[in-house]
Amino acid sequence: GIAFHPKRPWILVSLLSSTIQLWDYRMGTLIDRFEEHDGPVRGVDFHKTQPLFVSGGDDYKIKVWSYQTRRCLFTLNGHLDYVRTVFFHHELPWILSASDDQTIRIWNWQNR
Repeated sequence: GIAFHPKRPWILVSLLSSTIQLWDYRMGTLIDRFEEHDGPVRGVDFHKTQPLFVSGGDDYKIKVWSYQTRRCLFTLNGHLDYVRTVFFHHELPWILSASDDQTIRIWNWQNR
């Protein structure tokens, strides 16, 4: 997966190597890498206003990260198969995820 930051010249890239890369596309430089998933990472998305991003992957997990502190804040568990895509809702405190377990889930990330 790939996601553009809503304000900064950044992109997130999810890789099959279990890594998420944060790039500055204007400078062409790697800013950071995040590596807590076990297996390929399939989806990533930036939050519209908070310094956060979300990821989902083949370890069935959804992770919410702070790019300011450069760490995973928490993990959401519940899918029974690969997580294919994840998105932050534009207004509500929700994360939407879709999985190979044939479910789409809505998570309230503020009241998990």
